Amino acid sequence: MHARLPVPRTLDPSTAPALRWGVMGPGWIARRFVGALHKHTGQRVTAVASRSADRADEFARRMEIPTAYAGYHALLDDPGVDIVYISTPHPQHHRCALDAIAAGKHVLVEKPVGINAAQAREIFAAAHAADVFAGEAMWTRFLPKFDVIRQILDDGLLGAVCALVADHGEYFTTDHRIYDPALAGGPLLDLGTYPVAFAQWVLGEAHTVSAIGRPADAHVNGQISATLGHAGGESLLSTTILADTPTTAFVAGEDAYLDLPGPFYQPGPFRFVPRGGEPLVHEEEPTSHLDGLHFSAADAARRIAAGAVDSAVHPSTDVIATLTAMDRIRAQIGIVFEGE
Repeated sequence: MHARLPVPRTLDPSTAPALRWGVMGPGWIARRFVGALHKHTGQRVTAVASRSADRADEFARRMEIPTAYAGYHALLDDPGVDIVYISTPHPQHHRCALDAIAAGKHVLVEKPVGINAAQAREIFAAAHAADVFAGEAMWTRFLPKFDVIRQILDDGLLGAVCALVADHGEYFTTDHRIYDPALAGGPLLDLGTYPVAFAQWVLGEAHTVSAIGRPADAHVNGQISATLGHAGGESLLSTTILADTPTTAFVAGEDAYLDLPGPFYQPGPFRFVPRGGEPLVHEEEPTSHLDGLHFSAADAARRIAAGAVDSAVHPSTDVIATLTAMDRIRAQIGIVFEGE
């Protein structure tokens, strides 16, 4: 029935208008973000800030960044920074983003943009009021692979979608920061955000939520299974820090289904399997694990150049909807993060 899959419409990140980036929070994900930016785009990171002068200096040396600041406000006072990439621990995203926006900086905040939907709403409202861009670096959404999936869905190639199943599980030792209750620990914000965001992107905002959980210890949740009801069907989602899982996904429609091998949210192939027909394979993009972080930055640069304050690919409404669903999941299990 279908001779070929749609072609990605994703623009070449190297052609996005160049901005001067500051990094707030020089951790593991920031190293990969900066590396991808410098490898694949014309964006340039000009400054990094940490509460620790030593950490800022070490990161600047390793990533060849010209300026290191001890303290976030020094970065925000730098007129040579157009946009701030915020990769501090989850509970700090909200305050850091609001401070950057108040300083007149555009922001791209690591996912999740806040620990709950209320924080996300406040960040995006502040950005709109200040006429600066605010986005969430949900890097998956910007990959060419997911543009192809978006076209398949919009063109109705699956027929009426019936169900979606997705999981994300990784084993972590108890000394990892994901076990720290002061850092909003547990699987939901780090891992579970991928299945929840994917389900709502495919099926629409959840109108019903049913969830169960299992503690990792006396302080943080270790595992969640949730069933969400959407206007476009039902989703069955799971996430855990107690074991490695396949981290796969599939979307079932009346005419065809999508099979996304693990890790489903990363660059890689997927299969389109029509009922009674031969599968079609979207081949893997030429990027490796976490080498696709630059796509969200390129999108931000293009939107800022166009005078926009929100992403068209991953808009604030989607970010808030995902955090709202995760708030409802947590409420059913009794998970309350410190500071809420």
